[in-house]
Amino acid sequence: MQIIKLKKSIIPSCDVGSLEKLSKLVRATCSVKGVGAYKIGFELVIPFGMQSVVKTIRKHTKLPIIYDHQKAGTDIPDMGEKFMKACRLADAVILFPQAGPETEAAWIKAAQQAKMNVIIGGEMTHQAYLKETGGFIDDDAPKKMYEIASSMGVADFVIPGNKPEKAMEYVNLIKNKISNPVFYSPGLIMQGGSIGVLAKQLDSWHAIVGRAIYEAKDMKKACEELAKEL
Repeated sequence: MQIIKLKKSIIPSCDVGSLEKLSKLVRATCSVKGVGAYKIGFELVIPFGMQSVVKTIRKHTKLPIIYDHQKAGTDIPDMGEKFMKACRLADAVILFPQAGPETEAAWIKAAQQAKMNVIIGGEMTHQAYLKETGGFIDDDAPKKMYEIASSMGVADFVIPGNKPEKAMEYVNLIKNKISNPVFYSPGLIMQGGSIGVLAKQLDSWHAIVGRAIYEAKDMKKACEELAKEL
C-alpha cells in the first residue's frame, strides 16, 4: 500500500516538546508543496499519548502520519502484535529490527496482519553504529534486515541520508529483490546529508528533516526552500 502519494517529498520530523509546538509546525508546513507526511516519535507520544498527538496533527492536515519509536523492532517476536495495536492511529511505523531475524519477521507479519504500513531501516545515520566504525552492529546486518523485509513484501525502506554511498549500496541490493521500492532518509542538513544528492539518484524518495525546519525562524519558508531541492 502506497504511504505517500508524492514520488518525492519532505517529511518534517516532529521532534518537538509540546503539542503547541507541534501544532505550530504542522500549521506552518502542511500547505507547502512537496510536504508528503509527518514523522512523530517518543518525545511527543510518551508524555502526551498517540491519540492526542494524532488529533493535534489532524486539526490541520490529512497527510500521513509515520510513527518512529526510535527504535522499534528490538523486542521479542511476540511483542509485534501489541506494538501494532498500540500504533493503530498512525498510518505507518518505522522498524529497525536489530533484535534479529525472528523478531523482524514476526513484527513485519504483525504489521501486515494489522494492515499497518511498515518501513524498515537498517543502518542509522550516526557514527559508531556498525562494527567497522566502532559500533556493536555487524557490518552486514543492515543488508540482512533489508533482504528479509524485501522477501516478505515490504516496499518501504529507511536509508542513511548522510552516507550516500552506503545508501546507494542498499538501494541497489533492494532493487535486485523487488520492483519499485520507496526510500526514506534522515541524516540530512544538520547531520551533514544533502537532499539534492539522493534526490537526483532515486525515483521514489522522501527526505526526513527535523531541526532545519522546526528550529527555523520561518518554518514555512525553510520547508519551501528544502522542497526545491527534491
